[in-house]
Amino acid sequence: MSRLWKTIAVVIALVFSAGVLGFALFTFNVIHAPVASSEKADAIVVLTGGQSRIKEGARLLKDGYGSRLLISGVNARTGEADLIRLSGLDAQIFGCCVDLGYTALDTIGNASETLTWARANRYSSLIVVTSNYHMPRTLVELSRAMPGVRLIPHAVTPAGFETQSWWRSPLALRNLVAEYVKFLPSAARLALHRAVNPFESGPFATIDPNLDRKT
Repeated sequence: MSRLWKTIAVVIALVFSAGVLGFALFTFNVIHAPVASSEKADAIVVLTGGQSRIKEGARLLKDGYGSRLLISGVNARTGEADLIRLSGLDAQIFGCCVDLGYTALDTIGNASETLTWARANRYSSLIVVTSNYHMPRTLVELSRAMPGVRLIPHAVTPAGFETQSWWRSPLALRNLVAEYVKFLPSAARLALHRAVNPFESGPFATIDPNLDRKT
C-alpha cells in the first residue's frame, strides 16, 4: 500500500472514530436530558411533533412555570379546539395565555417563529419543550436565533422510546441516528455564526439573515 493510501486510510479511520465518539456523546446527552426542572422562565415554547409535548407544555403553564405558552409548528389543519383538547387546558386559560405558530415547517422554522414571538414580548428566558432526541438540535437552532436568551431544556420522552437499552430498540436507534446526522450541520452553523459574530450579545442582538431559509 502506497503512502497516499495509508494516509487516506488513517484519515477515514480518524473521521469514523470521531463520528462514533460524537454519536456516543450525543446519545448520552439525549438519554440524560433534563425531564423536569424547578426553574421558572418568562415563557414556555413547545415544538410540535407529539401529543405528550403539548400536554407537558400546558402543564408547565398551568403550574406557573411561565406566563405564556407558544405552540410552534402547528399544522394548518389543526384548529384551536383540537389543541384545547390535546393540551387539557380549559378554554379560558388557553384563550388567555396560549399562542399558536403556524409558519414553522422544521426546526429552523421553529427557531424563527420563536424569535418573532419572544422578540415581540421581550422575553429573556424560555423553557423549551420537545422530545429528548430532538432537544440538542432544538437548543442549537434557538441559540443561533436568540443569542443571550436563557434556554431551559425540558425534554419529553416519547412513548415507546427505550432509554435504558436504547441500542436494542429499533425506534430509539433510528431516531438517535437520524437526529445525530441532522444535529451535526446545525452545530456547524452555530459554530460558524459565533465565529463570525464573536461580540454578539443580548437577547436579540443579531438576527441571522438566513434564518428563515428552510433546510
